[in-house]
Amino acid sequence: MSKQHSATVAARAGIAQDSAYGAVTPPLYLTSTYELKAFKQPGKYDYSRSNNPTRDLLGDALAELEGGAKGLITGTGMSACLLALQLIGPEDTLVIPHDCYGGSYRLFLNLATRKKAFKLVVVNFQQADWVEQIKAAQPKMIWVETPSNPLLQITDVKATAELAKTLNAILVVDNTFLSPALQNPLALGADIVVHSTTKFINGHSDIVGGALIAKDAAVGDELKWWANCLGVTGGAFDAYQTLRGLRTLLPRIKQHQHNAELVVDFLQKQPLVGRVYYPGLKEHPGHAIAKAQQHGFGSMLSFDLAAEEAYLAVFFAALQCFTLAQSLGGIESLICHPGSMTHASLDAATQKAAGIGPTLIRLSVGIEDAQDLIADLAQAFAAVDAAIKQNHPTEKVQSEQAADSALAKNEQQQFRLNPALSVLW
Repeated sequence: MSKQHSATVAARAGIAQDSAYGAVTPPLYLTSTYELKAFKQPGKYDYSRSNNPTRDLLGDALAELEGGAKGLITGTGMSACLLALQLIGPEDTLVIPHDCYGGSYRLFLNLATRKKAFKLVVVNFQQADWVEQIKAAQPKMIWVETPSNPLLQITDVKATAELAKTLNAILVVDNTFLSPALQNPLALGADIVVHSTTKFINGHSDIVGGALIAKDAAVGDELKWWANCLGVTGGAFDAYQTLRGLRTLLPRIKQHQHNAELVVDFLQKQPLVGRVYYPGLKEHPGHAIAKAQQHGFGSMLSFDLAAEEAYLAVFFAALQCFTLAQSLGGIESLICHPGSMTHASLDAATQKAAGIGPTLIRLSVGIEDAQDLIADLAQAFAAVDAAIKQNHPTEKVQSEQAADSALAKNEQQQFRLNPALSVLW
């Protein structure tokens, strides 16, 4: 049989592979240790920090989905990042993006400055001279997040992979925001992919985990040794739960993305929205690259609230369907304020340099009915508008003028899109 599609691989992860009793759904192996066949005759499994059947099923499934040779399951997404870093040493340079996830930035910065584990260079991949910046750094490892968190900026994985090869550098891509359903960095030339499986891969916000997939089997074996040595391997129960979530990855992603597109369309028409950050928008600077290297635009998006920072509390308090919480990628819709939550570990100057403004809001759009999500956001915007008018009566007229302007702009766009009138343009 030819290579199966991703939906089939995900849906059948671990299915009908039980050699003991022929169970269709794989059993959960909670054991910490395993009996030897005889004296000095260990089997494939001896201790669950090193190997566990349940964890191996998940690793194999993710390796197949990502097109890699080896999949390793870790206790958290951050431990997957730490594991990848074992391939570089004190004399090596790590290049990271200026707008990477706050937890990753904290890890990289402190390992470099406090532990002297490697040299660190921060590069803005959105600048025209990003290639020259990386060449000047002569890195041993290049780290990429695309789309980035939280501004959804896009990095050209293929171009970065080609550059990495000329520098004999290892390219690591954090694929958490899209999952293997929507992007496969190894096929684009990356050497290693990392995931926080807590997010879309598990999809139910009930476990914490990570994964690392290596393109090369030898690299995978080396990192497996380090995973056992460091003790960062994931638990069997979390792997079992993640396997269960993985089987519905493709249909979940489809619904997530459908809802996100409708929410983005709604946000673009709101006078209290300053800017929407979503690669699916044609005006997004990374739209063309995202369209070329991704299988979809995902369900993560951000926007600037066009109001004073003080009104964030009003907006969040009014929400009923969107839950104010850390994390992302679950079936439920989540909302967060990156500046004080996911990226709080970045100081004010670093946040500003990364483009994280004080009223930036990030959405992880879930699989609820899209109309309910839009209605929820609408009443939250209405609450902010009411608060502005109450606190600043002089702004009432400005708010109404902004609403009228947005309405007129939308009507003009609809008028120009009328096929019957296209001859006029």
